[in-house]
Order: sequence, then structure tokens, then C-alpha cells
Amino acid sequence: MQRHDWVESAGELFEAAMFGGDASALDQSDALLDAVEAPLSMSRGKVLHVRFLNDREENSQELVLFERAAELYERLGDASGEADALFWIGCWHQVVKGDGVTGEPYFERSYALAKSVDDRMTMSYAIRHLGFADKDAGHFDRARERLTESVMLRREIGFRPGEAAGLVALAYLAAETGDPSAAFRHLDEAQSVAESCGAKAVSGWIEQARTLIRP
Repeated sequence: MQRHDWVESAGELFEAAMFGGDASALDQSDALLDAVEAPLSMSRGKVLHVRFLNDREENSQELVLFERAAELYERLGDASGEADALFWIGCWHQVVKGDGVTGEPYFERSYALAKSVDDRMTMSYAIRHLGFADKDAGHFDRARERLTESVMLRREIGFRPGEAAGLVALAYLAAETGDPSAAFRHLDEAQSVAESCGAKAVSGWIEQARTLIRP
């Protein structure tokens, strides 16, 4: 819905309730404004997360925004939106706070919800970060399975930058588990994918990984 459309609709519902005595217009207004606020909260939260990744300065408003989005999407019955918001709540705990244990249930719920509506993009994010949690816990086989699933999901939907990023994660895992040759194979594939879609940031991650992983 374009901004003009929802503003106009909200104004009409206000007049219907205020002057026309239509009580049902209030509930319609709530649903309309929730549908506008939810994605706005998500977008603001994601911007704050990228800022954190760039400067490592925590902003607690990020979590507030994602929690608000999850609440609104649940109220709207939007499982895909709620799954996305739950993933980012988990990401706040795991990435910003360094608390993967607290983040894990959010990733699990996000994955289940996303799978229920075949939202493979959100599934790929949730299972990726579950893989990170497994790696941190020393469950390397399960971590590999989950990181591989994330790459496959992204490949299926044509999310090429995400596919390349997933291959980088598999490379680090291979190196950590004593298989540097597999690590460099993953990096070579990641580089090919990143170059094919112009994912310059991921290309930078690949070059950094090559300097950190010893043959």
C-alpha cells in the first residue's frame, strides 16, 4: 500500500468512527495501522543492526523494534512477517549480545513458522544461525548440516549473495574441523558466486577468510 493510500484510508476510518458513529472503523484502523507499523519497525531495526555491524555500538532500540514487529505480525496473523521478526530478535541476542543460548529458541520458532508458509528466505537465515549456535557449542556435524541447508535454500530461491555468504561460513567450519582443502574449495565457489552477482562485501569476507585460513 502506497503512503497516500494508507493515510487516506486511515483518515476515512477516523471520520467514520468520529463523525459517523461506526465503531467497527476503530478495529479496521488498528489493523491498517498495524500493517503499516510492522514493516516500518522491521526496517528501522535492520538499519540499526547494520549500523552495529559497522561500528559495534549497541543500540537497545534495535531489540525494541524487532519485538514490536513480532507482536504486530502475530496480531495480523502474518506468519512470514512474524518469523522474520523472531529471527532478528534471535540475531540481537546472538550477534549483538553474544548470547547464542538465548537466541536459539527464537531461531527455532522462526524456522518453524517460516517453514509452515514455505518462506525459504527466512528459513535460510534461521537455520544458518542455528548452525552458528551448534558450532559454538561444539556440535560440528549438526552445524555443517544446518549451514549446508541454508546454502541450499538460498540456491533454490536464487539468493546469490546469501549463497556466497553461506559458503564462507562452511569454509570457516571446515577449517575449524581440520579440513583446510574443503575450506578453500568452499571459498573458491563462494568467490565465483559473489562475482556473478556483484556481492562486493561478500568478496571482501572471502579475501579475509583466505588470509585467516591456513592451508
